[in-house]
Amino acid sequence: MTVNIDTRTIESPAVSEIYISATPEKNAPPAEMAEQIFSAISDTLRSKKARILQERVFATEAVMEILSRARSQAYNGHDLDDGVAASLLVGDEGAIGPIAGVQVYALSGGVETQAINLDGTPCGRILRSPGHTFVTLSSVSAPGPAQATEQARACLEKAECALRKFGTGFLSVARTWIWLKDILSWYDDFNHVRTKFFSERGLIGEGTRQSMPASTGIGLGLAGGCRCALDLTAVLEPADSTQYFQAGGKQQCALEYGSAFSRASRTITPAGQTVFVSGTAAIDAAGVTTNINDALGQINTTIENVRAVLRDMNVSDDDVVHVVAYCKTPQVERVFNTIKGNYPWPWVTTICDICRPELLFEIEATAVTKH
Repeated sequence: MTVNIDTRTIESPAVSEIYISATPEKNAPPAEMAEQIFSAISDTLRSKKARILQERVFATEAVMEILSRARSQAYNGHDLDDGVAASLLVGDEGAIGPIAGVQVYALSGGVETQAINLDGTPCGRILRSPGHTFVTLSSVSAPGPAQATEQARACLEKAECALRKFGTGFLSVARTWIWLKDILSWYDDFNHVRTKFFSERGLIGEGTRQSMPASTGIGLGLAGGCRCALDLTAVLEPADSTQYFQAGGKQQCALEYGSAFSRASRTITPAGQTVFVSGTAAIDAAGVTTNINDALGQINTTIENVRAVLRDMNVSDDDVVHVVAYCKTPQVERVFNTIKGNYPWPWVTTICDICRPELLFEIEATAVTKH
């Protein structure tokens, strides 16, 4: 077996939340690796009688078709494939080869899920369990407009259209993941689009709740090539159960330097309380990049910034259930690999650009504690 499967399970009397991280242990032929990854995920989900809520695949463009085929073969016939595709996120090849890993969030127990269709394509799921209703959307994109900013606006509007099917909107969104191909060429422009959209929807501005979701905006593109896509999690029930933390740990509100997201959010999910820590880098309280040209310095500062947010949320390292490390280059990844074993986190590491040219490293994390 050349695959590492990390499974974190949070149990309540009625429902279990399951977080799976599947990563290669060593380089192997992509077809063999893909088959092992999805067979192991399928076995785990079937053993727990679990249903997928969200799924992300991190790899190079060249192997995405191989991974998609292996996923279909592993899931078909096991009531795991409801037609909603995983988010296929394209980065550069890393130290272990073209496949970086797969993350799955699933639930088992007294839950009911239903696929959400938008323009005839399944793009997410709504989950219902006693006292809980929430929506996940994956790979929402609008590749039609030529301009990247137009794609971004259309992408946000399309996600909003899906949420409106259930009588809600972005005010119920706890977490977004924004996938921005060629991020360094237009990140400032994207921020203008997002800030304007959130202002129009009442998420930010004078007299509002300041309900900016936790978020990651990162230089990964969807397989196939559009400039902007997003995943999100929205909590509909219990109503108003999401808290938004504009500042957190050692960092102040990102809106002060033009990025409309909260440092973290905390919400109630079926088996516990979930903390979403936004994409975090080596940026100080004034919004200035630190440790320039120092990969290890940025890595250590970033990890400490994330842990500071976790401490503010009263969660520990052991409560972390999903984490992604974004490294600018394979050289940065090699430095990161020398220290990542010091932390008990289920790492998935991928290679891509960060939102500033001088940034070499970024982390996002999800942590869950029981009710």
